[in-house]
Amino acid sequence: MTAQFKDQQCNVVGLAVGWVAYPAVLAYFAFQREWILAVFWMLGMPAMRWALYHFFPNISRFLGYGRIADAFPAVQPARAQARAPAIEVTFYSFFSCPFCPIVLARLHALQKDIGFHLTAIDVTLKPHTLIAKGIRSVPVVEVGDRRLVGNSTSEQLAGLITMA
Repeated sequence: MTAQFKDQQCNVVGLAVGWVAYPAVLAYFAFQREWILAVFWMLGMPAMRWALYHFFPNISRFLGYGRIADAFPAVQPARAQARAPAIEVTFYSFFSCPFCPIVLARLHALQKDIGFHLTAIDVTLKPHTLIAKGIRSVPVVEVGDRRLVGNSTSEQLAGLITMA
């Protein structure tokens, strides 16, 4: 299965519900005195989250997200001039989103070539930022009033940044 059925982005509500459900299910098992299930849940769910997070680029196509591939700019962007003000790039992420570290790594690689200032903001515990910015899915890369939402290739990121 190599088709892409889902957008390559994480819904913030879905991520938050997943983390709220973890202690709720653990409390339910404890209340029911299902200690073996509670231990399996307590150890198994973080292990599964870690495996998903760690191996996501390799298994994403089996989960309906398609392949996690990168496209590089055809022509390397010119370095920013020393006198020109640095371009401000803001990156919004949410804990446990498997796409966020992929896009952040691409931004760090581009930062060496383009020379922009990167601010990374984790919105996991900042609902006011989510509401104020209207962020419903992550990762989000923002340059001025322009945004890219979801898994963006290096080519798309370079295009967004150099347009500023």
